[in-house]
Formats: sequence, structure tokens, C-alpha cells
Amino acid sequence: MKDSQNKSRWPMFLSLGLLGICVIGYFTVPSIAHFFDEAWRVLASGDQQKIQAWVSNFGAWGPPVLVIAMVAQMFLIIVPTIALMVVSILAYGPLWGSLIILLSVFSASSVGYFIGSFLGKGRVERIIGQKTEKKVSKFLEDYSFWAVIITRLNPFLSNDAISFVGGILRMGYWKFIAATLVGIAPLTLFIAILGKSTDSLKTGLLWGSIISLLLFLGYVWWDKRRQT
Repeated sequence: MKDSQNKSRWPMFLSLGLLGICVIGYFTVPSIAHFFDEAWRVLASGDQQKIQAWVSNFGAWGPPVLVIAMVAQMFLIIVPTIALMVVSILAYGPLWGSLIILLSVFSASSVGYFIGSFLGKGRVERIIGQKTEKKVSKFLEDYSFWAVIITRLNPFLSNDAISFVGGILRMGYWKFIAATLVGIAPLTLFIAILGKSTDSLKTGLLWGSIISLLLFLGYVWWDKRRQT
């Protein structure tokens, strides 16, 4: 039993360890501090072309930078996940860009999940707000696996909050990750197809979000009717 518990917690220890290393490095190594300061300025600018140019400067280190940026954006509210996903496709093409997106979302979701699990409800509310925490908790408690899928599928819903709350509610980690990847895959494919056309991408994302919400509302209606 003890070995099983230790194995189930290793991703949490790894996530917290990496976070701790970044924090220590920031305050002790000037070059690391400079990197994070520059990353903050570029990512917080919200300028897609600036972000793409910045990523291109890293060459082979570009993919790890995008993964780290996806994790960091959980705490940079003004940096949309969708922007980093588009940059991945633009910088590395549909195939490799999509793989980078999946890895980035997996990493960010894992870190968010274990932060929620480790810090608990009170501290996480300071990050995402009490109102958001309550809404997402109710949503996740009612629809569990499907709640995660629809949240990942729709780029305008709170992707980061669902990760934190999933950890708070102790939703099964691998169940949570499976729902995350199932939900993010169609959006990734969508961006890979339309990513090179900004106008098409904006229109497609809008209609895709509306359709996904309508499908989910239909599912909610059917579920409530089935229970009565």
C-alpha cells in the first residue's frame, strides 16, 4: 500500500521539484533571472509575432521554452493558452507543433493538478479567485471526465482553473490527464489546419467554441432529463 501511494505521488514531487529549481535559479543565477524577466515581457505583451520571433531565437531549445511558457502562463492571466498553441504551429509546423502542444498541455495540466492537490482549496482560491473555484468545482463534481474534456475543447473556458480544481478534488490523476488529452486533441488539430490563416482561425475558433458549448448543453439537458 505504501509503495502504491509513493508511486502515485511521484509526478507531484517532480512538478514541485522543477518549480523549486526555477525559483531558486531565478534568485541565485543572473542569467536565469534575465531569461525569466525577458520571457515575462514577451509573453505578457500578447503580441503573437513577437512571441514567435522570440521562440525562433532558441533553435533546438524552442520546444522546451514553449513547454515552460505553457506552464508559466497559468500564473500570467493575460497570456492566453491559445496564443502559445498557435505559435507552436507557426514555428514548427502542423506535425511537430501539434506534438509540442500536447506535451505542453500535459506538463501544464500536471503542474496545475499537483499544485491544487498540494496547496489545497484555500491557497488555490488566491490564484484563481473564490468565485471561479466554486463554479469549476461544481462543474467538475457534476460531470467529472466530461467537464475536463469540454473545458479543454473550448479555448474560451478556464483551462487553468480546471487543472487546479482537479487537484483540489483529488480527481484520479490519469483519468484527469486522459480527459485533458482527449479534449485538447481536436482543438490542436483544428489549429494545425487553420493556424496559418489568422482570419480563418478566429472564425473557426469562434464557431468551434459555440458548437462545443451547444453539444455540451445538449448533454447536460439530456443528463438532467435522464435523472428525473
